[in-house]
Amino acid sequence: MSTSHRHLRFENLPLSAMASTTKEVLADLSPIIKVYTDGTVNRLLGSPHVPPSPEDPTTGVSSKDTTISPTLSARLHLPKLKHPTQKLPILVYYHGGGFCIGSAFSLIDHRYMNTLSAESGALVVSIEYRLAPEHLLPAAYEDSWDALNWVCSHVLDQTHLEKDQWITNHADFNRVFIGGDSAGGNIVHNIAMRAGSESLPGNVKILGAILSHPYFWGSNPVGNEPKEDIEQTLLYRLWLLVYPSAPRGTDNPLINPLADGAPSLSGLGCSKIIVCLAEKDMLRARGLVYAEEVKKSGWKGEVEVVKIEGEDHCFHIYDPQTVKAKNLIKRMASFVSQ
Repeated sequence: MSTSHRHLRFENLPLSAMASTTKEVLADLSPIIKVYTDGTVNRLLGSPHVPPSPEDPTTGVSSKDTTISPTLSARLHLPKLKHPTQKLPILVYYHGGGFCIGSAFSLIDHRYMNTLSAESGALVVSIEYRLAPEHLLPAAYEDSWDALNWVCSHVLDQTHLEKDQWITNHADFNRVFIGGDSAGGNIVHNIAMRAGSESLPGNVKILGAILSHPYFWGSNPVGNEPKEDIEQTLLYRLWLLVYPSAPRGTDNPLINPLADGAPSLSGLGCSKIIVCLAEKDMLRARGLVYAEEVKKSGWKGEVEVVKIEGEDHCFHIYDPQTVKAKNLIKRMASFVSQ
């Protein structure tokens, strides 16, 4: 797939048939999504949903789905246990898809989370947050924060929330991680910033954050970003679709943490981060500048940058069997397990 079609984290299996061409198009962000004036939303690309499984034959990981609230759910991935009471790192993961496509229940993400759980030995909680344009931002951010709070609430003896036994029995709340790809990587940054100023249940702390090919953007081009017709780029138009009311547009700190007036990156509420980038990805340069600015901010944590040559956006999810994909997943896994 060309670089122009891999700017955002979206899956490359066709879904439903194209909407009627007689409808009036409100927003055409092909090859990702089309929105029509009658409210119809046509997600052009995606991956079919698959059910959880008691034990994945390839990885040995067990999975199940759980409901957090009427509008929020998750898929849990539990690796093989060495003993019945084993405590594991817990990784709360946010899928990509430009805030408008993708799912924790999709084939491609289910496979990816099984692999990451097996490699890291972590209990993975993959969040099914609400998507735009039906649920415009900041809905996905709020869902993601609520999901992390729900996970951390399991550390409390008394809570009104219904607890999940896998989390209760196996989560080590001294080893809480958050992670995400593309739009999910953007969510991770914003959740970490919020955790720097708001307490999580039981005063749980985030140990580490994985930002894989994070979706950041802004009005001033960086590195390999287009220098002309910026407002026609997919990345610019996508942000306006998913958050049309965002103050300052693409210089809103949620999408541009380097914008003038954005909160200091020294406020990140975790102890270490890893930023994963790909050479051919349009998001690479801004991700690299982000990591450099975190280092300069006075933040006391550890910053690691992983740069993969010759690859494009989220290559390790689309084709996880390549040597480079396997190595990247192992690196992310060791970030959690070490």
